[in-house]
Amino acid sequence: MKIDRDSLNKIAHLARLHVKPEEEAALLNSMDNVLTWMEQLNEIDTEGVEPLTHIMDEVNSWREDSGNNSLTREEALATAPSQDGIYIKVPKVIE
Repeated sequence: MKIDRDSLNKIAHLARLHVKPEEEAALLNSMDNVLTWMEQLNEIDTEGVEPLTHIMDEVNSWREDSGNNSLTREEALATAPSQDGIYIKVPKVIE
């Protein structure tokens, strides 16, 4: 498949790119090479090949999710910039 200047300008417009006139020839050549390579890939027989979602067969090994209190209320309040003795005070963000 050959890309012409009109197609290049249309693609550049859709991608919101400004292509300088001196860059057009190199871009046309690069895009032509990519499309030629893609056409070669389309010729490969992939009948019976399972699509991959990941390259490796590894499965995540998750640790057990368990909650624990590592701070006491007093320790948490001691490090808070503003508190009232029971709760940490934060600035109001909803009007």
